[in-house]
Amino acid sequence: MTARLDHRNPLVFDTHELGRRPGALQRLTREIDAPKDLGIQGVIGVPEGAPVELELRLESVMEGVLVTGTARAQAEGECVRCLEPLELALEADFQEMFSYPDADDRGRPKAEPADDAEGSAEDEDRLFIEDGLFDLEPVLRDAVVLALPMQPVCQDDCPGLCSQCGARLADDPDHHHDAVDIRWAALQGLAGSLGDGEKDEMSGGATQSARVDEKQEK
Repeated sequence: MTARLDHRNPLVFDTHELGRRPGALQRLTREIDAPKDLGIQGVIGVPEGAPVELELRLESVMEGVLVTGTARAQAEGECVRCLEPLELALEADFQEMFSYPDADDRGRPKAEPADDAEGSAEDEDRLFIEDGLFDLEPVLRDAVVLALPMQPVCQDDCPGLCSQCGARLADDPDHHHDAVDIRWAALQGLAGSLGDGEKDEMSGGATQSARVDEKQEK
C-alpha cells in the first residue's frame, strides 16, 4: 500500500488552486534543503541540506497537470583527473506530466480500473496526482543526474597527475622525469655482470699463478 503524500514535505506541491480547469496556470518559486544523495553517488552531487532553488510552472490539462521547472544549486565533487575538490553551479531543467488517477491518457474518465498486465506496466511509468498533491522528488533527482557531468573536471584542460609520482601537474607545468631507455638499462646491467665475472676470473688466475710459483720455489 502506497503511503499518502504529506503536504508538509517541501517537495510536495498542491494543485487544488488549478481546479482541474484545462488552461489554468500557476507559477511557484520555492527554496528547499537538498535531500540525501541528490546527484551521482560517489562522483558529484548537491550536499544534503544545501539550498536548492525551484522555479515551477503548473499548467492544468485534460489528463492532469503539466509541470515545467528549473532547479538551481551548487554541486560538489572531485576532479576525475587531479582528484582535487571542485564546485559546480547546477541548473537542471525538467518537464513532467502528473496524471489524474481517475483519467486515461486523453483525460477521459476511466470506465474500469486496468487489471491487465499491460495497463499495470503503463501505470508504473506514469506519475500521479494524489488528493490534489504531487511529489516532485523523483523528477528532481532524474533532472539533476542528467544535468551533472559523469566525469567532472576542475578545468577543461586539467593535465591531471604525474603517472610516475602522482604530483599534480597543474601546480608544476615543467614537472618531468628523466626517461631511461629500458634497452640501455639492460645492456648496462649485462656489462656490469660481465665486468664482475672478468674480475673474478682475473682474481682466480692470479691466485693459481701464485700457488705454482710457490711450488717451484720449494
